[in-house]
Amino acid sequence: MRATFTLRSVETAARPGPTSINLSDPAIRARLTPAAIDGMVRLAGFWRLSTEETCLLLGDLSERSWFRLKKHDGAATPPDPRPERTRCLSQDMLTRISVLVGLFKGLRLLFSETLADEWIRLPNQGALFGGRTPLDLAIERGIPGLLEIRAHVDALRGGL
Repeated sequence: MRATFTLRSVETAARPGPTSINLSDPAIRARLTPAAIDGMVRLAGFWRLSTEETCLLLGDLSERSWFRLKKHDGAATPPDPRPERTRCLSQDMLTRISVLVGLFKGLRLLFSETLADEWIRLPNQGALFGGRTPLDLAIERGIPGLLEIRAHVDALRGGL
């Protein structure tokens, strides 16, 4: 029997309705944080990311901070009702995780599961990559690079 795993989308986890999410609101960020951390942990496992790579994708987060976030992801205890006392990811980190989860989903729709999970580490000769891996580009360019890679995958799927 083969187990199937999926990532929860950060957008889906806390979407209040058809309006956009205000990531500057600490209460919303606190509510999104557990799902985002869980999603990033799972994604790191699928893509076999090292702790260093994970931290760089999250915006040069320290390894100690990443381990602390994973330990206190909110799954075991409910968040403190006072947003200022709740560990929550920054707007930047939530954006990065959202783009990464979207990229993961796009790759899984486009390729076989194995290729989708390896694609991030494969050298790519496309104009965007210039022989580098998508992972290297994402780490080098940060959010703009992540958005370019996501747009590239969406275009390959026929989404643009």
